[in-house]
Amino acid sequence: MPALQIVNYPHPALRWKSKPVKSITPELRDIVRKMFDLMYEARGIGLAANQVALPYRLFVINLTSDPNEPEEEFVFINPEITKRKGTAEGEEGCLSLPQVYGDVKRSEEITVEAYDLNGQLFEITLDDLAARAVQHEHDHIEGIMFPDRMVEAKRNEIDVLIADFESEFRHKQETGEYPPDEEIRNQLAQLEQELG
Repeated sequence: MPALQIVNYPHPALRWKSKPVKSITPELRDIVRKMFDLMYEARGIGLAANQVALPYRLFVINLTSDPNEPEEEFVFINPEITKRKGTAEGEEGCLSLPQVYGDVKRSEEITVEAYDLNGQLFEITLDDLAARAVQHEHDHIEGIMFPDRMVEAKRNEIDVLIADFESEFRHKQETGEYPPDEEIRNQLAQLEQELG
């Protein structure tokens, strides 16, 4: 497994619809720990596996963004949003689009079913920031990013920033820092097969 790092838009992993995790292995626990570490380093409150170029249906959240509050760490494996209530608009950012922010409408309250790192199924009802964070990360594992959810007029305001990420990524591919998109997609498919 290559060293994990947060990938920026338009890395193909960010558009990959993730595959369910079949079993919780020591390697998976290690990945989750590294994801928390990367999230804290970037001062984020949530991180999906796609954002570290892994095609797995899982994400981690700590709304405090504080590594000294491990009791606030939540791992969602194979999550499903089973209920939604109300609508609220709020500003969102993304660790894969640093310094880009936009208003997104989300369900105000959600109920989520997921597995934890012990393989236990749990159900939790969330509102406010917790509901927004879970919906944001759940979108990631579906290959959806927050600008996709913005109203067109607002989205146009950040398009120029997104274009900068696009050209920076293509430049990194030209210099060999990243392989071509097709090769990345093949790597993701290979990782998926290893998942079973």
